[in-house]
Amino acid sequence: MNPVTDLSGRTAIVTGAGSGLGRAEALRLAELGADIVVNDLGEGATAVADEVRALGSGALAVESDISEWKTGGELVEAAVDTFGGLDIVVNNAGIVRDTMIFNLTEDKWDKVIDVHLKGHAGLCHAAGVHFRAASKAAGGPVFGRIVNTASEAALMGAAGQPNYSAAKAGIIGLTLSTAQGLGRYGVTANAIMPRARTGMTEAVFAADSDSQRLDILAPERVARLVGYLSGPAAETVSSEVFIVYGDFVALLKPAEVEEKFVARTGVFDESELAEQIGAHFRAKAPGSGFAAYHLAELDETGIENIA
Repeated sequence: MNPVTDLSGRTAIVTGAGSGLGRAEALRLAELGADIVVNDLGEGATAVADEVRALGSGALAVESDISEWKTGGELVEAAVDTFGGLDIVVNNAGIVRDTMIFNLTEDKWDKVIDVHLKGHAGLCHAAGVHFRAASKAAGGPVFGRIVNTASEAALMGAAGQPNYSAAKAGIIGLTLSTAQGLGRYGVTANAIMPRARTGMTEAVFAADSDSQRLDILAPERVARLVGYLSGPAAETVSSEVFIVYGDFVALLKPAEVEEKFVARTGVFDESELAEQIGAHFRAKAPGSGFAAYHLAELDETGIENIA
């Protein structure tokens, strides 16, 4: 095993791992040598745990609801009790309840926020408690990796996904805060924004017309980045956000200030704001606002979005 990517003796928790992207991530981490706590609702978790064992790694299926705060603690406890520790967390579980903002219901809001954002937070919290205690017991930094799953929707604001877009934006903030709070203990935290052909996106992407290659939107492509971020080689990579799909990985840079407006007398009034900001927007190109629509230019897959 390559020491740069070797995860032998490591234990990972992967949520939403019963199918799709989470399954691919769990299997990739197992291929790299990690034991896996496979979390999902339904029988998929058990099936993937069997696949992990077939690869020679240990596996435990935990069929529980990540939207419940207690589940994070239960998963960490399961990892420690079964495999003796915890090294890697991959938060992947998610659902969609697509709707326009004017049709959004409280139930559709709560379900998406609870699975995505609360689910990520609950497991990050429980893992943080574990990593902090382990570092204190060891008298120094430990090996800890957290990979969270955001989305480009957080930066573009998908019109039919106000709940999903908000949840994914929250996950970015959660990831940055987690990285800052746990860095002293040896833990890294990063967010990925993947595109992959899964059950959740089956109605979104057209088929890949090139049958001579691995599907350009195959979840396995994303799983390789997760494998890297979970490994020893990514020790200095933290508080970062990556877009990943197809044959590329894009590292995002922090938000930039486009223009700074300063009150001439030290205090703005509405007239001066209209003068300064208005002049800027009269010269500003349409479609060049904060929403990062330009990220669509990264897509060279040739796969049509049919949603």
